[in-house]
Amino acid sequence: MTAYGKPYQRHYDQAMFAIYAGAVSREDPLSCLRVGEIELPSAPQGWIPVAVKAASLNHHDIWSLKGQALTAERVPMILGSDAAGVVDGNREVIVHAVIGNSAGGDETLDTKRSLLSEVYPGTMAQQLYVPAGNLIDKPAELTWAEAACLPTAYLTAYRMIATKSATGQGDTILVQGAAGGVATALIVLGKALNRNVWVTSRTADKREWALSLGADAAFEPGERLPGKVDAVMETVGEATWDHSLKSLRPGGTIVISGATSGANPPADLNRVFFLQLNIVGSTMGTAAELRELIDLLVRTGVRPVIDRELPMEKGAEAFALMASGDVHGKLVLTVG
Repeated sequence: MTAYGKPYQRHYDQAMFAIYAGAVSREDPLSCLRVGEIELPSAPQGWIPVAVKAASLNHHDIWSLKGQALTAERVPMILGSDAAGVVDGNREVIVHAVIGNSAGGDETLDTKRSLLSEVYPGTMAQQLYVPAGNLIDKPAELTWAEAACLPTAYLTAYRMIATKSATGQGDTILVQGAAGGVATALIVLGKALNRNVWVTSRTADKREWALSLGADAAFEPGERLPGKVDAVMETVGEATWDHSLKSLRPGGTIVISGATSGANPPADLNRVFFLQLNIVGSTMGTAAELRELIDLLVRTGVRPVIDRELPMEKGAEAFALMASGDVHGKLVLTVG
């Protein structure tokens, strides 16, 4: 059993291989990463065991190691919110990552909701447990790796466009910050949903990357656009907020699902009320939206963009890549 960069000795009578947080540290998050055996967690009553075939990384996993998405009191905690695997020996499934009460119709509105790896053990293990309602049938058309990319970044992007943006076919959306996981998904899914997709990015190579994915136009941050857009997909926050507001047509919509550059931008309320702009929050997605997303991929042939697949034993390498930011698409960990 190893930790990131050094041996990590720990033994249990019942153990399984996993990638988990052994501690949290804002200054040195990778030092908290553990790759090896951990005690097999107990399951809440009625939860279903899933034999994991593939799991994918998200920036949420780095935030967990930093203590932003995971409290120190909850470690050790198996990381990961995305997975696909097998139930009952032959049922192939995708795991919906949102753990919440959907009796009211939308589990993302449950104030006590969580993602796998925040309260309950995550997906980067040989086995995990989830409620039966969190199991979505995996179509044969999707590989294990492709299926494992969907529950966080791609579901977040799908909800932002299809449910929250108030746009339709032929409308133009602006994606701020073209290189992140959700931004990549927004480009791919925006085209699959027949939107015109414009993007911004600080570097020429990332703008070219966005165009190679199908974006219709790419601009520098803050650049004056050739026209107003119907909706802005915002995950950056303070650094792009002013440009987002100024890019919208009257009555347009900003959909915000993150604020990586800061969460307290100047509001410019005069512009908001005078142009009757809509500012809409969006978080993850529902199990029903995940099914819609899967159907979209099967129908259109569009697939998640995967940077590389690595065996789960190389989890430390995958986390180092994610932390470096030198990734184009999803990082997927596979279980042999």
